[in-house]
Amino acid sequence: MKRLLFVCHGNICRSPMAEYIMKHLIEQAHLSSEFEIASAATSTEELGNPVYPPARRKLAEHSISCEGHHARQLTRADYAQYDLLIGMDEYNIRNMQRMCGGDPDGKIRPLLPTPVADPWYTGDFEATWRDCLKGCTMLLEELTPC
Repeated sequence: MKRLLFVCHGNICRSPMAEYIMKHLIEQAHLSSEFEIASAATSTEELGNPVYPPARRKLAEHSISCEGHHARQLTRADYAQYDLLIGMDEYNIRNMQRMCGGDPDGKIRPLLPTPVADPWYTGDFEATWRDCLKGCTMLLEELTPC
């Protein structure tokens, strides 16, 4: 089983969008039993909150539910539990490394070579959708080579 944890600042926009997009892609590929997918925050600002309404609406436009999601913070134990910890931008990556006590096993990486669009500041949830879909599609192809 491959265990993936998507991480952003608050765990209410980018990382849950990536989490649920990845779950959707895996389900479509009939690979659900081969993956465990979750998301987390580097901050405590949004702990316990659901997915931000515009992010939830963007997922729903594509028939993807994020029902039951509650923001949680990354823990040092997550480093041992997950095979990959995937950050949305360089700030997330730095915070993830700090919170996990480094990255001795090379598990922490970005979703894309460039930052995933942050809709918290831009309001552009479509750009975030495109970035997350692109990154998750490439990641799935990487993890399930034919």
